[in-house]
Amino acid sequence: MKFQSRANRFVVLILMLFISSVFAAAQDAPLQGFDEYVNKAIKDWDVPGVAIAVVKDDKIVFAKGYGVRELGKPSPVDERTMFAIGSSSKAFTAAAIAMLVDEGKLKWDDPATKYLPGFQLYDPYATRELTVRDLLSHRVGLERGDLLWYASSYDRSEILRRIRYLKPSSSMRSRFGYQNVMYLAAGQIVPTVTGKEWDDFLRERIFVPLGMTATGTSIKTLAGSNDVAAPHSKFDDKVVPIPYRNIDNIGPAGSINSNVVDMAQWVRLQLGGGMYQGKQLISPAAVKEMHTPQTIIRLEGAMERLYPEAHFLNYGMGWFLSDYRGRKLVEHGGSIDGMRALVGMMPEEKMGVVILTNLSGTILSVPLSYRIFDAYLGAQQRDWSAEMLKTVKTQQEQAKAANAKMEAERVKGTSPSLALEKYAGDYQDEMYGDAKIVFENGKLKLQFGPNYTGDLEHWHYDVFRLTWRDQQQGKAFVSFRLNRQGKVEVMNVENIGEFTRAPEKKSETANK
Repeated sequence: MKFQSRANRFVVLILMLFISSVFAAAQDAPLQGFDEYVNKAIKDWDVPGVAIAVVKDDKIVFAKGYGVRELGKPSPVDERTMFAIGSSSKAFTAAAIAMLVDEGKLKWDDPATKYLPGFQLYDPYATRELTVRDLLSHRVGLERGDLLWYASSYDRSEILRRIRYLKPSSSMRSRFGYQNVMYLAAGQIVPTVTGKEWDDFLRERIFVPLGMTATGTSIKTLAGSNDVAAPHSKFDDKVVPIPYRNIDNIGPAGSINSNVVDMAQWVRLQLGGGMYQGKQLISPAAVKEMHTPQTIIRLEGAMERLYPEAHFLNYGMGWFLSDYRGRKLVEHGGSIDGMRALVGMMPEEKMGVVILTNLSGTILSVPLSYRIFDAYLGAQQRDWSAEMLKTVKTQQEQAKAANAKMEAERVKGTSPSLALEKYAGDYQDEMYGDAKIVFENGKLKLQFGPNYTGDLEHWHYDVFRLTWRDQQQGKAFVSFRLNRQGKVEVMNVENIGEFTRAPEKKSETANK
């Protein structure tokens, strides 16, 4: 038995070496010089590591890693290195729903509340009219709300309960509005219909059939792997490793971890119209439905910069849809602390790419994907990396100018309306819960949820500059509004919302 075990391990090792050599040798004519291009790009963009896979005609023709898993350590990124894929997870949730549609267990246009009893939105009309399709199409009229799950102690059920307090930013189905919690709601339909959690359903119905053996829906599944990329972020122009953040509570919107070889199997399934190695896992009709425009997106601002060759941009179900050099482009990015992913496909060309990086906020995956598409289309090569990096640096300069302008507009010589200790106290919000302003050592600090603590510095009048102690969370403004009696009644936290001052608790002495 020991000999057989050793022999089996030897065979597996030889097989892995063979597969790696096949991937490495697959850099044929279209990708000649690509290694040099990527190595220069990751240096230019300050990205520690990147893994790339290319699928063409139902085969993985390229899979390779560049750079390192963690700055300051020698371990290289390879095609098996694990990364968080963030919102590229959304297409898996859409696929899970598609499988249930195929089985006749639900319909795309069924009311969402049929499967989520008790689920409510702020607008009763939206609650009543909301469909399964709406949950997957970013068109319910909601934005924001991410602090319900990000660095939060709320579980999936509590997040869905509290979303009813988020006021709409537009009327239902009137425009695109990216909304993670709706994908959580879609994912929670799975256990209602099947009796299996979203995580288990994906593993049994997608990961295992596709041979995605390394892929999981939680960072907990990374514990047994020794080939994992470390997340990184840039602070004060310096790239540093940061901890993984557990986002299991929003799982169906973005908690999957994978590598490019596993993700290439997912691309093969999509390009094959739901068929993988002769087995139909999703019907062609359902795949087509997911790849069909549901919501129009205006090509302006950041979107225009990300899609410079596009004539249109839409959202399907789990996928962004546009055109690139006359071909339909089906793709979705993913971004979570320290990681950035991209999955892109050209169905007409039967090709797709997977690009995983370990740096927050970088869009390096976009120019690299265009470089690959150009190579296989035989299009004239453009230095997309240099062009888009120039655009990013221009944006950074504009941001610096905006900050300088904001500083110049700061009203000097003003003071808060009240003594600092008068701002201290408890504040409440129906959606987010409780927040607290603490007066300590002559200064104010904000405590919000289990993971948000920030320091307040007076800006002008009753406005304060908030610096979160977790650098990932950046800075914001906090303003206070007084009532006619000159007491604080409302605290407004930029990008979060308004918190109402809680009534002061009566002292025990006063109650006697």
